[in-house]
Amino acid sequence: MKSFFLQWEWLLILILVFVIFFNGVLSPYFLNVDSILGSSMTFLDKAFIVFPMVLIMIMREIDISVGSTVALSAVIMSVLYNAGVPMAAAIIICLLVGGLCGMINGFLIVKYQLSAVIVTLSTMILYRGLAYVILEDQSAGDFPSWFSYFGWGYVGKIPFILILFLIFTIIFTITLHKTTFGRKVYGIGSNPKASKFSGIEVSKIKIIVFTIAGICAAITAIFLTSRMGSTRPNVADMYELDVIAMVALGGISTAGGKGKMLGAVIAVFIIGYLQYGLGLINVPAQSLLVITGLLLILSVTVTNLKFRKRKKQ
Repeated sequence: MKSFFLQWEWLLILILVFVIFFNGVLSPYFLNVDSILGSSMTFLDKAFIVFPMVLIMIMREIDISVGSTVALSAVIMSVLYNAGVPMAAAIIICLLVGGLCGMINGFLIVKYQLSAVIVTLSTMILYRGLAYVILEDQSAGDFPSWFSYFGWGYVGKIPFILILFLIFTIIFTITLHKTTFGRKVYGIGSNPKASKFSGIEVSKIKIIVFTIAGICAAITAIFLTSRMGSTRPNVADMYELDVIAMVALGGISTAGGKGKMLGAVIAVFIIGYLQYGLGLINVPAQSLLVITGLLLILSVTVTNLKFRKRKKQ
């Protein structure tokens, strides 16, 4: 008998097909390969955060500061470039800032045994506040022409961001499902105390995963800034809601220790194309938040009920 996850992933594929067909009904120009691939550039920037968020939620943790990390990383990169720092160096510093933000989250959580929700809620406010202190309510831009390639570039007929996303998918899927590190992540999520007693460096692994989340948030900052052509302190607002919804819809259990990367990857395109389609009919941004919130509640409820039923059996 096929496992629940395989069944869930097939269901997600059917939902994705329906969403693409729905978008085709809204716009007759959507149902062709170029449009389907091209429209993915509107949401794939935030999808890079999904990969580490899968690891974090499998470990029974959460990070709601990722949107603010994106904003702070983007603001620092833009301000440094406008101050005369070469763009390549500004990008590297952006990645370092994101990694530092994530490492601070992980360190506070494991060092002082604090709730991940409380820590990342606090740093969410802190990082966003720092972005406003640095740039105030202004925008920064005027980047070199080659920088726009990250957000709008193509390799042949395939968007560059989609190719990089697929590469990340392969790397994180292998890491989670085929390596010792991935097995340790599952072990921590299933039973943190038993993992610690069995010799797994729980604190070290958590700090590493949260640091990776910060770096991926900085990668999102690079693609988002490139696509927009400028940045402001309020960019990536509510990104954490979309990312967590994608992970939960993908079948990652909030109880920890369960879930597969493939489900989350499919969910990225479901929510991304759904929001794109609703944007075609000018659905207000506030309504999109309501829809995303309802999807999050539904996906968490369904997956947890399934796991509870399976555990009883």
